Amino acid sequence: MAAKESLKQKAYHDIKEKIIRCEYAPGAMLNEEALREELHVSRTPIRDALSRLEQEGLISILPKKGIEVSGLSINDINLIFEVRLLYEPYALLKYGSKIKDEVIYKFFDTFSSPAHTFSEEEYYFLDDAFHVAIVGAIQNPYLLKTYDWIHNQNLRFRVMTGQFVDLRLEMTNKEHLSIVTACLKHDWELAAKEMEMHLMASKSATFDLVLDKKSTKIHHKK
Repeated sequence: MAAKESLKQKAYHDIKEKIIRCEYAPGAMLNEEALREELHVSRTPIRDALSRLEQEGLISILPKKGIEVSGLSINDINLIFEVRLLYEPYALLKYGSKIKDEVIYKFFDTFSSPAHTFSEEEYYFLDDAFHVAIVGAIQNPYLLKTYDWIHNQNLRFRVMTGQFVDLRLEMTNKEHLSIVTACLKHDWELAAKEMEMHLMASKSATFDLVLDKKSTKIHHKK
């Protein structure tokens, strides 16, 4: 039984990781048989993984057509940030006191360093870990489950857009430091306000990057 569960988890994790990293691009069609061969597992773990991923909104299983990786649109940016703007400031305001001081100090030390001291990939990881730590303080499993769905989609957008450019990277670092500084003071109202401003700036930057990429593609086609 444990071996079967392990294979199911492996299939689920491997496919999910490839979707989030856009190795399976938005809108791509997947084939169950090809997945079995690629991941070296039987039909049952693959089908179990696909069922879970469909529930998480990462794929759609289309009768007589196949398995489609869920698309991402400009409207999805609005939807993702709408949820993040509801959840993340609320997490600080309502549950900020649940975040351990040593966690806050760790992020303070991290974001006190200039952003350019990290590689882009390292900063992706740090940024994600920071936001996950804040939302992780929420002690409501229903909210956490919904946020996990949004979190997966947000990670895909980052991979697609290459979200951090040098200027935005430094600004993001400063915004993170402002949030953490408010947390160290246990001023959760200020921390929530700083988080809201940070997310609004991130939303604007994401729109700019997506629209710029679209404009560049149109220009090249001409």
